[in-house]
Amino acid sequence: MAAARRISTLLSRSFPSASPSLLRSLGRESSRARGISRFSTAAVVEEPIIPPVQISYTKNLINGQFVDAASGKTFPVYDPRTAEVIANVAEGDAEDIDRAVATARKAFDEGPWPKMTPYERSRIMLRAADLIEKNMEELAALETWNNGKPYVQSLKSEVPMVVRLLHYYAGWADKIHGLTVPGDGNYHIQTLHEPIGVAGQIVPWNFPLLLFTWKVAPALTCGNTIVLKSAEQTPLTALYVAKLFHEAGLPPGVLNVVSGYGPTAGAALASHMDVDKLSFTGHCDTGKIVQELAAKSNLKPVTLELGGKSPFIIFDDADVDQAVELAHFALFYNQGQCCCAGSRTYVHERVYDEFVEKAKARAMRRIVGDPFKSGVEQGPQIDPEQFQKVLRYIRSGIESNATLECGGDRLGNRGYFVQPTVFSDVTVSFISLLQFLIPIFSFIILCVVTDCTSIK
Repeated sequence: MAAARRISTLLSRSFPSASPSLLRSLGRESSRARGISRFSTAAVVEEPIIPPVQISYTKNLINGQFVDAASGKTFPVYDPRTAEVIANVAEGDAEDIDRAVATARKAFDEGPWPKMTPYERSRIMLRAADLIEKNMEELAALETWNNGKPYVQSLKSEVPMVVRLLHYYAGWADKIHGLTVPGDGNYHIQTLHEPIGVAGQIVPWNFPLLLFTWKVAPALTCGNTIVLKSAEQTPLTALYVAKLFHEAGLPPGVLNVVSGYGPTAGAALASHMDVDKLSFTGHCDTGKIVQELAAKSNLKPVTLELGGKSPFIIFDDADVDQAVELAHFALFYNQGQCCCAGSRTYVHERVYDEFVEKAKARAMRRIVGDPFKSGVEQGPQIDPEQFQKVLRYIRSGIESNATLECGGDRLGNRGYFVQPTVFSDVTVSFISLLQFLIPIFSFIILCVVTDCTSIK
């Protein structure tokens, strides 16, 4: 039970704008909504709700202006509910990245942003936060339309978190201090923190707005200029929010957004000789390529956030009902498209049977459908590639003789919906077991050493 409480606390900290009950079941309280069939195609085959938002920004944002791609090419952006095109966005490539980096370099070397007082920078960021809050419903609708996540998730959790993050980083602007270190004799050493220069940033598609903010906000706080490449699946909210930053008073050239594909725009940004720092969030294989490109160019420092698999552990003293709800949330939140999704659950044998039955029942109650529909907990996967990947994993589980408790197939025949799926009696390879146990043993050893030290 103590373990379940700790996990609940961590989830609450991760999603501070939502109440604990909302975190445990985004949509469970609304699962009582009438007219929505649980775990069926009924909510999927209905005509999709028309989102209450207009798509206004589809061009690259360079030097404060929306411009076409240098090649004149565009690429389609899809509604994952229907697989239909909702917009055609300017397809940036190496030439567009060159233009954006040159603009960011000039804005850093000659523009006012790095020379502004930290207080002035913080005021612009706070005004941007106010504009995002003012346009919250429109942004949430655009995020859901482009990504497929439930509208209530976008509106009640993620966009408010964007506002809160901007408040947080704006507060840091005038609190980044150096150090004064005493030296030998009548001397001292003074350290000074300065902006690094042009920051290249590449974001993924699973949390477009949040990851945009996680990268942009701290870089702007410190006085850097930015060239950001959005994910080709979800470019729309990045362009919208970047426009709001300029409305808030951000000088031209400080924040540039280029939409495009990884092998073209992304590779050009990672290997650019005039980018001073690179940040990437995404798949491990792509992260290796990004780091290699950065090393082979100007050896720019790189920050990688590559996610991973996160085991969820249920002990025999846990409140099983609460543990089931938390494990369900950890796995299925955001259609399971989280870098820290609890996709592997280890359950103590004393509560295993009870947990499996209740986990199956909870998955069967999960409401899948149009994410704009009230009461829906789960929308579609982001695109056909991710959709097929999930189905391949399911087939792999079946072929490895794991017990399919529920789900196991697509839901409906339109869009990228997948049935909530639970396996039990999963065989764990020896290597996987070692990967799971080593951190636990390390923690136990650390605790023992700490206890021994405290005894001494």
